[in-house]
Amino acid sequence: MNLGNIKIEENNHIATLTIDHPPANAWDWQTMSDFEKALDDVEKNPDIFVVVLTGAGEKCFSAGFDVRDAAANGDKTSALGRILWRRLDRFEKPVIAVINGFALGGGLELAMSCHFRIMADAPAVTIGLTELNLGIIPGWGGTQRLSRLVGKAKALNMILFSERIDAKTALEIGLVDKIAPPDRLMAEALEFAKMLSERPPIAVRYVLKAFSAGVYEGVDAGLAVEDEGSAFLRTTEDRKEGFAAFLEKRKPNFTGR
Repeated sequence: MNLGNIKIEENNHIATLTIDHPPANAWDWQTMSDFEKALDDVEKNPDIFVVVLTGAGEKCFSAGFDVRDAAANGDKTSALGRILWRRLDRFEKPVIAVINGFALGGGLELAMSCHFRIMADAPAVTIGLTELNLGIIPGWGGTQRLSRLVGKAKALNMILFSERIDAKTALEIGLVDKIAPPDRLMAEALEFAKMLSERPPIAVRYVLKAFSAGVYEGVDAGLAVEDEGSAFLRTTEDRKEGFAAFLEKRKPNFTGR
């Protein structure tokens, strides 16, 4: 399934979404609208267990907001970006950002909204929230999610000075979870996605749901989702399979039922 500026490839319970908006995979109204439809598609598809998100080409994951589209659609594009990045942060299927090139401004905010981040380790690949260079601030969650990942002091320094960092630095401060050579990046990301896809999908969904409830609504809300999930999972085929596989000393085959 293709949606103009977002390409979708589905294989073995994994959906790969590729931002394909040359030259910098920036976000205009059309790309944002296509992305919303892509999220709708993978969210409702019961055969998709994991989502991989990357940028087309070798140089750029995403440069963020497309200033060329600002005059015509800036307000509505900005508003939808806030909605979709928050939606991704609360997505109930694991999302892996594969940062294949530079990720700046809204592009890094997008990657931070994903559950996991794997970054290409190459001199030309840097990431940062560079909005203050334009006299604006991060507007798609950057002021909140960066500090959650790297701590308040480091986040303030990165934002206030529009600091761009390389893969090794990003790994050291906890902004990305893994780095890989460019020629191995997608292979390693897909291997990680495969391992995630083999975990029990309903249990994974409740873990993600409990995590996000705790962040957005507080600890009590997170505990309530945890309790709800524990009760529901006792009724699933995956629970039966997990217990049977344990007793039979074999690898479980979870199906999401």
